[in-house]
Amino acid sequence: MSAVATSRRAALFLVTAAGSLLLTHAHAEAQWWKRAPVDFEECADAAEKAATKSEKTAALADCNAKFAGRRKPGGGYSYYDFLQDRTFDIAGPNPTPEEQKKIDEAYTAYLASQRRSNEAAQATARQQREQQEQLVQQLQQVALRTEVERVPIPVERPKVQQAAGPRPKGAPCTKGSFSCEWPRLSESLNDLKKLFNPTPSKPAKKG
Repeated sequence: MSAVATSRRAALFLVTAAGSLLLTHAHAEAQWWKRAPVDFEECADAAEKAATKSEKTAALADCNAKFAGRRKPGGGYSYYDFLQDRTFDIAGPNPTPEEQKKIDEAYTAYLASQRRSNEAAQATARQQREQQEQLVQQLQQVALRTEVERVPIPVERPKVQQAAGPRPKGAPCTKGSFSCEWPRLSESLNDLKKLFNPTPSKPAKKG
């Protein structure tokens, strides 16, 4: 009886040991499959396996937060800086401190270049505005001179000579004026008419 019990205890120990070994191997294998992703692409592939759309969206957002770089077709990674609208080559899935320093220096130079460009554009716009204002002033001056030349200079209205007529009685007579000489000439003409055209005598009345 003791030998049978010992054998049973030995068999139970072996079964327990074998089960423990299998469980340990399975657990290690599960841990290998559930290891953390090494870059964005691997993280995104895992996110695509999420059960619901909301879980997938949340997982992809987490991938974006963890990994700034993206795989390049020929190897290595690239980092896109939207502030500069420029892509930088990096060695790993995230920029190293040295790489981040170079990206920041490039951004500082980018801001300085943008500032110079804006100042040059403002100076050009200001110059063009001043030239336009000067041109408008010149056109206004030319238009004013042209308008002045078109306006006729007022000329003194000539005195209208009054028609000759009989001089009123008692009015002063200017020697040599037509109004003064006309009455005398008119009387002389009447005398000449009488001289050359005598008035015919009236016929004698018959008895």
